[in-house]
Amino acid sequence: MSVNPMAYEAQFFGFTPQTCMLRVYAAFQDYLFDMMLVVETVILKKLEGLSECGISPLHIRKSTEKFLLFLQENFDELFGKMEEMLLQLVLNIPKNVLLPEDKVHKDYPYSKEQFQALQDEIHQLQEQYKAEVSAGQALRAELEEQKVVQAELEKILQCFVGLENICREHWNCSFRESFAFLTPSLKKLQDKLKDVEEKSKKIKKHD
Repeated sequence: MSVNPMAYEAQFFGFTPQTCMLRVYAAFQDYLFDMMLVVETVILKKLEGLSECGISPLHIRKSTEKFLLFLQENFDELFGKMEEMLLQLVLNIPKNVLLPEDKVHKDYPYSKEQFQALQDEIHQLQEQYKAEVSAGQALRAELEEQKVVQAELEKILQCFVGLENICREHWNCSFRESFAFLTPSLKKLQDKLKDVEEKSKKIKKHD
């Protein structure tokens, strides 16, 4: 059996030529064994009525095994020559033949350095793509947060609009004017609260 891997032939045929030859060899061997069993059975049947010949079934079996060994030795020699011829002339792709799927390598040849540079560029593009995907996810998350904040601001705006309407309806002024009017009063109220708190602390200390 040839030790040449014949990878290019395997690419074309879909199987290695050595595997093909091995299966052919196994098929011949099976056929040879079956044939010898048939021959042995026929001989035994012919000798059933000839008991005076003195040939026993054991003798027939030994003779059959010797003949089978002789056939195997000669078959192996002939098969070796047939295998060599088939692997060289039938199952072999000449060195000058290029398969259709490999023509792209001929039209666009690349050295190892160029191929490595291409691999590095592909890796860099993959990293950039991952970074862009991550940035896109972050932007989408930020956009969702902005939507939540916008919804809250709209609620606050509605509150101010409601206050504005109340001020105009009851006090005949805008919310801004009412707020400006109430601010001094609120400041005075805060001052009064501070005075009360200070006096309360003094009373507690005195007690």
